[in-house]
Amino acid sequence: MLAAIPASVLSGITGHPVYVEVHVSTGLPAFTVVGLPDAACREARDRVRAALVSSQVTWPPGRITVNLAPSGIRKEGPGLDLAIALGILVADNQLEAPLVDDMAFLAELGLDGRLRAVPGILPQVRCLDTNTVVVAPESAPEAALANGPVVRAPATLQELIDALKGNQEWPDVPPSVAANLPETAADLADVKGQHMARLGLEVAAAGGHHLLLIGPPGAGKTMLARRLPGLLPALDEATAVEATMVHSAAGLGLPASGLIRRAPWQAPHNSASMIALVGGGSRAVRPGAISCAHGGVLFLDEMGEFAPQALEALRQPLEEGVIRVHRATAAASFPARFLLVGAMNPCPCGELGQPGMCRCTPLARLRYARRLSGPLLDRFDLRIHVGRPEVSDLFDPAPGESSAAVRDRVDRARAAACRREVVCNSELPDDALDEFAPLDPEAKHLLSHAIAEGRLTARGFQRVRRVALTLADLAGQDPPLTGGIVAQALFLRTEPVTVAHDPWSRADVPV
Repeated sequence: MLAAIPASVLSGITGHPVYVEVHVSTGLPAFTVVGLPDAACREARDRVRAALVSSQVTWPPGRITVNLAPSGIRKEGPGLDLAIALGILVADNQLEAPLVDDMAFLAELGLDGRLRAVPGILPQVRCLDTNTVVVAPESAPEAALANGPVVRAPATLQELIDALKGNQEWPDVPPSVAANLPETAADLADVKGQHMARLGLEVAAAGGHHLLLIGPPGAGKTMLARRLPGLLPALDEATAVEATMVHSAAGLGLPASGLIRRAPWQAPHNSASMIALVGGGSRAVRPGAISCAHGGVLFLDEMGEFAPQALEALRQPLEEGVIRVHRATAAASFPARFLLVGAMNPCPCGELGQPGMCRCTPLARLRYARRLSGPLLDRFDLRIHVGRPEVSDLFDPAPGESSAAVRDRVDRARAAACRREVVCNSELPDDALDEFAPLDPEAKHLLSHAIAEGRLTARGFQRVRRVALTLADLAGQDPPLTGGIVAQALFLRTEPVTVAHDPWSRADVPV
């Protein structure tokens, strides 16, 4: 009259083992779920009953009590439906308990008895210690990535019951295709002109440096940013698993192979809230856009239109590569090592710097300038002005340099970083810069002068050295860093024409 079926639930991107305990007794018909279930868990009563009846199984006429242990963890979502159904069959002696020994069950049940996929299968399977796990067919490739339990994927509850009783063979698990996905990123050869911006993309991809593009509307900022993922190398195994777990927990689509190999791309709208960016939620703590961009690119178009509070929340994950979300009822940590690319106009109307074109008032420019705080701007290693392309470039039939050619140089620069035991130069710790990025006398003089003038902070000083090291790697130069390389790194960090000053206006606004 009692059964305990292993399963698991999702908290953030971490799975927690759960036992679904089912007790069937005589008495007035009732169905009770205890153990901190949410609304979706409590609604399992109606889904499970309809699924069992549709599978020609007798519904017990007595009192059914379901306990989701341990009771201290909140259970969310419909992923425990299948475990509850199997627990009822075992507790009612319609299925022998030894048939489900050392097996876990993770799937939602449809009213017709079909098994449906649930988000977060990979982290939930990874936390199990059973020999076999039963999931929906759509979840089988993802569950197989855990390299743990044997994966079974029947299509319906009736197929599962027949397979457990030995009336039929287990259905074949849907095959997994090769993990090497075709190249789908847009090619850099489509970009006409914009030589400085192209260099910025190459340096950002090679060193993992955050990039800010400022320019008038129609200059090609978004077009350039969309070509950055095509310059990045494929994810390593650990990062690929982390990115896949985040996308799975967020309910985002996964490639046919199940494992994300290409650098992810996230481009939230400028109306996105702080929680949408960093993660969280009132009930379930879910990853945000910065975690979904882990290992890839987070593109904030029209960055000046984002809420300042949302932008300021990016400062800590930009430094640490992880976001820690704390709520009154839950806390979670999500990986958030991404390449930030921002694009914005120089002023609200976008025409600042064009003779007599800007229509913004000084006060409007001042408000627009304050959308990005100094600490956030200081975290952008590259700040590039993207002007409108020349007419001759637009009508030039010759294509620009392709993404494949640029990616070859990026791969060589990343290989040099790997010899320093980091993935890219932006991850070099400060105490390693003296060893790997020493400065010659001219470079020291340039940096000292920039710091004395207030153009560089202490953080900016170290970031310029990392950018200079990336430029040296791309050029095939060995340390020490020369004055020419450091001057180029300083130039790429120099703030372009911004909202602070319009040489063609009658009134300048100090910021």
